[in-house]
Amino acid sequence: MSLRIRDSLSGRTHRLGAVRGRPLTLYVCGPTVYDVAHVGHGRTYLYFDLVRRLLREDGVPVRHVMNFTDVEDKITARAKALGIPWQELARREERKFSKDLADLGVLPPHVRPRASQYVGRMVDVARRLERTGRVRRTDEGYVYSPDPEHATENFPVGPQLERHAVPEPGHPIDASGGGALDFLVWKPQEPPQPSFRSPWGPGVPGWHLECYTMASHLLGLPVDLHGGGMDLIFPHHYAENEVALTLNRTLFSRTLVHTAFVTEDGRKMSKSRGHLVPLRSALDDVGRDALRWYLLGPPYSVRLEWSSAGVERARREYERVAATLRASVASTGGSIGCSRYEAAETGVAVALEDGLRSHDALSHVRALADDIGAAAQPTVARGERRHARRALRSMERLLGISLLGPS
Repeated sequence: MSLRIRDSLSGRTHRLGAVRGRPLTLYVCGPTVYDVAHVGHGRTYLYFDLVRRLLREDGVPVRHVMNFTDVEDKITARAKALGIPWQELARREERKFSKDLADLGVLPPHVRPRASQYVGRMVDVARRLERTGRVRRTDEGYVYSPDPEHATENFPVGPQLERHAVPEPGHPIDASGGGALDFLVWKPQEPPQPSFRSPWGPGVPGWHLECYTMASHLLGLPVDLHGGGMDLIFPHHYAENEVALTLNRTLFSRTLVHTAFVTEDGRKMSKSRGHLVPLRSALDDVGRDALRWYLLGPPYSVRLEWSSAGVERARREYERVAATLRASVASTGGSIGCSRYEAAETGVAVALEDGLRSHDALSHVRALADDIGAAAQPTVARGERRHARRALRSMERLLGISLLGPS
């Protein structure tokens, strides 16, 4: 078993599997911890959770890193509004975020570094970039201008990426204008704002140095798989690639995967704009399994339009499917052979390994429940219960959705 998935940069399908002599390296961009996680976050991390589960089932060792951005203007502004230190806010939101993902059933990363722990290393990266002669002082701080020779190796930048751009100091949103690709490597600022020592005076490093620094230190470049939401393509992943191409002469990652947004009323969910459905509220309303069933419904590259009615339909469908499957193996003597369960298990695994097609994987589970429900004797055949339960447990592990209840 191996994962075949489309690389966001090249458009080609890449195969991910066992790597000789080391774990497969996975770096997923983490949150800026100043407010609650929303269901858009949940959906992104769910798809990388499926990657982890698929590779685990195949016995492929993985080293997974997800960062916490705990030094950032939005954190400083909200902490000031709340009247608490920025460190206190960042730690509080980090704990809440981690709990929300755990309650969603997302496997924890092996390493969860914080930006504040890596400032010294980011200063070293900024100094290496400065030596290229491509760093200059602006009103915003010290910015790096990408090397034009890398244009054919990195993401093409234009209106299609501009629509997803994340505004920040040093990042004009007009991606077609002169200097629009420049990105911040050091921002001067003084306490009580976050402030660290550097050759350019007190301040903070630019956001894009964070993931490059952590990934190169903890995993080595290029990593095997890297990703996050589609809005990170530009400028964040563009800038990561640029730093890696400049300092390592390689792309940041061999394979990049980006998940589509969760929208509501056609608008992307966003903490900074206050337009979101908190992940905690959704978990409290429908529970882990029904929420996973809903969020994994469309392909990862297709936007999900959030609706209360859609979530409720998913909850009812999940509960019907799970109840049917549980009842079918609660007793024996029926007409359902274990081969039908095993066919569904194979269908789920193949759907996930062939492009992470979660929608097709769920369809195999749904079809199994429908076939059982339509049978005259809707329980597993005598002597085949153990094999049927084994197949259902395998599907549970791959999808992270309970089909049988507690082990």
